[in-house]
Amino acid sequence: MRYSQVVAPRTSEVATAPVRDPERDEVQVEVVACGVCASELHPWAEGQPRRLGHEPVGIVRAVGVEAERFREGDRVTGLFIEAFADICLVKEERLLPVPTGLPDESALGEPLACLVNAQRRTPVDLADRVAIVGLGYMGLGMLQLLKLRGPRQIVAIDIREDTRARALTLGADEAYHPEHLPADFRLTTFRDWQRDRGFDVVIEAAGAGPALTLAGELVRAHGVLSIVGFHQGGLREIDVGMWNWKAIDVVNAHVRRQADLLESMRIGLDLTAKGLIDLGSLVTHQYSLEDVDRAYGDLQNKAPGF
Repeated sequence: MRYSQVVAPRTSEVATAPVRDPERDEVQVEVVACGVCASELHPWAEGQPRRLGHEPVGIVRAVGVEAERFREGDRVTGLFIEAFADICLVKEERLLPVPTGLPDESALGEPLACLVNAQRRTPVDLADRVAIVGLGYMGLGMLQLLKLRGPRQIVAIDIREDTRARALTLGADEAYHPEHLPADFRLTTFRDWQRDRGFDVVIEAAGAGPALTLAGELVRAHGVLSIVGFHQGGLREIDVGMWNWKAIDVVNAHVRRQADLLESMRIGLDLTAKGLIDLGSLVTHQYSLEDVDRAYGDLQNKAPGF
């Protein structure tokens, strides 16, 4: 089989290795597609020797003697590692079936699980005012899930014009560049915090320091700030005093428990199969295994329409 591995900063190579038979509780999966995740940008850029890829969908090719839930030919997704490869071996307990008829690009289980889990951890009530800061794949995915909760207003914020336009087509009520926000959206003084203004819930989905700062300014007193973005590459500086005075709830929308992620993945696949969300529509670029470096470069540089 072929697999991609990082060998130097911003440099990967495709190598080959024999295909191992599955152990008793393992499933051998032929990878059909695998998402490119921003959480792996820094390991790729820093050149840590490793294999990347953890957002695949694939087809079962063999099962261990104790693996009873799947058989050859089943389409599956789940919690994988080292999935930029032709073949992966995965514990059966980490897999879920892909609903019949679902396109591969709509069945990437891991990011779907992260999004559904983030929505489940973030309290959004009917008629809330919600803002989303950061409109990449995860931000636009959260927008689709938020629409199911019945907020009265969703404001989408990003520096890129194309993603703001996409947010409007997906149901955002308004979309802004951060520098063009209405002045009364930012609540940065004690007098601001005492007024009945601001967003009930603010989703930070950019994973960047300026986005986190802005999200803290937008949330109302006693509101909720949900950190969905994956923050890496250094420390973040925040105005904790403002957060104190506003008395906001800060939600870390991430989870590492396998059972929680698999349950969120199951819910997400069900919502997708019913046509309530469509993350496949957010897939804009496709690459071969030999083009992993170009894929991460585009992810980092935000190629037009990415």
